[in-house]
Amino acid sequence: MQLKKYTDYGLRILMYLASFEADKNCTEPKLATIREICETFSLSANHVNKVVHHLGRLELIETRRGKNGGFLLAKKPEDISLAFVIRQLEGDEKWIECENPYCVALPACELKGIVARGKELFYDYLSQYSLKSLMVKAPQLRQIFSTAS
Repeated sequence: MQLKKYTDYGLRILMYLASFEADKNCTEPKLATIREICETFSLSANHVNKVVHHLGRLELIETRRGKNGGFLLAKKPEDISLAFVIRQLEGDEKWIECENPYCVALPACELKGIVARGKELFYDYLSQYSLKSLMVKAPQLRQIFSTAS
C-alpha cells in the first residue's frame, strides 16, 4: 500500500507547522503561507491550497486572512493522531473491491476479510502516534525547512 500524494502533502504541512511550534524560543506562533510550503517542498500551489483547505475543515489548522495572514496548527501536536489524519486524508474506502467488477472467487474468498483486518491493524498501530511523535528532531527539521526554500 502506498499513501496518496495528497496525504503525504498533508503530513508534510503538519510536520512543517509542528516543527516551528516546537521552537521554545518563539514567543509568537509562526504563520506559514502557501508560498512558503510550496517553496520548501517543491509542490504546486494548487495542490497545497486543496490540502490546506481540507486540514482547515478537519480543524487541524487555523487559517488567518489578510496581509500578514497564513495558517498554523489549531491543536497541540500531541492531540493530532496520525491515524486520524491519514484516515481522513486517504478516505476510508475499501482496500479490496470484490463487487465492482464482481469477482467470481467472492463466495469462497477470504482475502477481503484478511485485508480489512490488516487495514484496521494498520490504523490501530498508527493511533499510538501523534504529530508530536514526528517532532523528536524538531530543531533539525526547522533547520532543514528554513534552508530548503
